[in-house]
Amino acid sequence: MPELTGIGVGRGIAVGLVATMGAPLPEPPDTPSTRAPREELATARSAMVAVAGELRRRGEAAGGDARDVLDAQAMMAEDPAIDAKVTAAIEAGATAARAVHAAFAEYCELLAAAGEYMAARVADLDDVRQRVVAACLDVPVPGVPDPGTPFVLVARDLAPADTVLLDLSRVLALVTVEGGPTSHSAILARARSIPAVVGCVGAAGLVDGATVVVDAARGIVLSDPSPSELAAAERALAERATAHAGASTGPGATSDGRPVALLANLGSPADAAGAVAAGAEGVGLFRTEFLFLDAATAPTADEQEKAYREVLGAFGGKKVVVRVLDAGADKPLAFLHMGYEPNPALGVRGLRALRAHPEVLDTQLAALASAAAATEAELSVMAPMVADAADAAWFVDHARAHGIARAGAMIEVPSAALTAGALLSTVAFVSIGTNDLAQYTLAADRLVGALAPLQDPWHPGVLRLIELVGAAGSLAGKPVGVCGEAAADPLLACVLVGLGATSLSMVPAALADVRAELARRSYADCLRLAQVAVSAPTAADARARVLEATS
Repeated sequence: MPELTGIGVGRGIAVGLVATMGAPLPEPPDTPSTRAPREELATARSAMVAVAGELRRRGEAAGGDARDVLDAQAMMAEDPAIDAKVTAAIEAGATAARAVHAAFAEYCELLAAAGEYMAARVADLDDVRQRVVAACLDVPVPGVPDPGTPFVLVARDLAPADTVLLDLSRVLALVTVEGGPTSHSAILARARSIPAVVGCVGAAGLVDGATVVVDAARGIVLSDPSPSELAAAERALAERATAHAGASTGPGATSDGRPVALLANLGSPADAAGAVAAGAEGVGLFRTEFLFLDAATAPTADEQEKAYREVLGAFGGKKVVVRVLDAGADKPLAFLHMGYEPNPALGVRGLRALRAHPEVLDTQLAALASAAAATEAELSVMAPMVADAADAAWFVDHARAHGIARAGAMIEVPSAALTAGALLSTVAFVSIGTNDLAQYTLAADRLVGALAPLQDPWHPGVLRLIELVGAAGSLAGKPVGVCGEAAADPLLACVLVGLGATSLSMVPAALADVRAELARRSYADCLRLAQVAVSAPTAADARARVLEATS
């Protein structure tokens, strides 16, 4: 039977009938409006406000990473530059729908020419445009189909607003023609524990009603499977359920008892309860940007302390690693006044922004120290975008000045990985952010959809840098964590342990799969798989060879 290949997300498997996403709305005609400009402008602005509000409501309902993605989309709908272009087009005689369509198209071109971070986020921008145009025309937005029975959703790409509210009692799996391992579709599918295969070009030929097997572990989609293939899929489903039942709780460890702490990535205090319920042993990455992103001024120490207490209080007696403010690039903040940057990903972001505004860091560290004193959690703090030991020493000094003993550094920049030994002589631990490490190693902006296939943590170049960090951590006798998307890939998690990772932090939904996969492998297996991966010539080869070695 036809076998389509792509990039699998997680270890899930599903069998079902295909239902495809509806076609996008046609381009509104370029015909003059028959209404007064003020009426058209009122229609357009009402549509943009309604869409922004709906995106935020969906984000609040979904929580976690999804909320951040949808908040960013809502900001696109409210962008003053878009409003100005819509106003100009309507005053020139365009209808509201045509003005919105044209404004988004022009906005994309302007951003691309200026090199701004949203330049190639075509899927997100097109989704917002479709929603606003539909609101202008008072017609439904083409969205997730509802065939009346459980189905496998097939789409060219899936907008975040659709992904976050998928009915999991209906949607068995997700298959997209476009996207990569760190695309929004992949990230949100992983966060919601939906079996998915992304970047599956051949899926464009799948038709409604066709039976498929989606095998995320192998990154394949079987079209019109044979009876024996269907039986094999059912066996795999049963085996996975058994593995989950046997390793659903308890500390992470390899089959021969080597401990690997399995921690949670949290985007806000609201995520803490779900992480505890999923069996997280602590928090490996608590992102604090939620307090800052929509603020005109920096939040006060009291405001911050209240939020930090919520998370620290949920993990009494357990490790909680807090990443201090990671501003800049795709997270600009009004009160930091960093100004225009032609390439924000390589600009004043992370620790660089905090070094330019140390008062922001000091307020945050004071709030964290107060929150820790009022709870029983084991607080650690870490700095983003550390380039070298000098950066690390500056951060450690500030943490110690506030009574915080455990200060660490994120390894996201190749220079930090290459000098990990010197870094680890300064900090108490390091945590590898594989999303940014892949971005900077492969010179592939993680926000550019066209470069999504390069954003692959399986790339041997990225893995070799991780191996250097792991070796440095072992030599120094200090912990090495991984908190990027790579940690949530169960098979890659085994490779990371073989490369020296002592803890893995991920979205809570991925904990069960990773725990079960580690329980199937000895530490010697992990070492062997790591060498298989780093010796491969490409990311695709690394993934395929490791998969073959475990099958």
